[in-house]
Amino acid sequence: MMKVWQVVIVGCHPTSMLGTKLILEEGGELKVLGMYSTWDEGASIVREKNPELVLADYHMPEGNIENVLLNMKKSSPNSHFVVMTDEDGRDLLQPLIELGASGIFSKGASPHQLLQLILGLRVGFLSMPLEWIEKGSWPISTSKGLDDVLQLTQTEMFIMERIVQGITYDKIALEIAVSRRSIDNYLRKIYVKLDVSTRAQAIEKFALFSRQNRQIYA
Repeated sequence: MMKVWQVVIVGCHPTSMLGTKLILEEGGELKVLGMYSTWDEGASIVREKNPELVLADYHMPEGNIENVLLNMKKSSPNSHFVVMTDEDGRDLLQPLIELGASGIFSKGASPHQLLQLILGLRVGFLSMPLEWIEKGSWPISTSKGLDDVLQLTQTEMFIMERIVQGITYDKIALEIAVSRRSIDNYLRKIYVKLDVSTRAQAIEKFALFSRQNRQIYA
């Protein structure tokens, strides 16, 4: 008999979460620990309980899952994170996998398909629609330097994005309402996090990340 997996659901629609809970628990091999409507609540219970499975909405009122997934995965490295989305999801697959997700699931898919995805995870397999492979969502590769870039705060991300676009430091300072000296302080922190020593190296690493991954800040 397979071990009963503990599950946490994080979503913004209580009715949908309840329906998902009923589907998961019908067979007796999955037990939903709780349903949570904010990232903070979800992250807290994941960190405390280390469930085998976390089902999380892609869109939440506080922002998309890219902003929290990496930290949640670090707090519970053995948990499988499956992202639920109203969109097709194909373009989200690789960025989310690199942030720690174990799969992505369209809310328009059937309950049987959701259970099949989870069954695959239980035996160490990643499931995805065949049409995604036919449309070029394969192979999945790892982006060099991803962890370094993901250490940046949202403000540091914004500063690097603007620098890559060729915006001057003075204009960036005006845009985020800080002094020109503050931009220099931000850059020193950015260089340390990116493990670089020059502006050119920082731009090269951040530009590579931007080409291979969708933006992870709102």
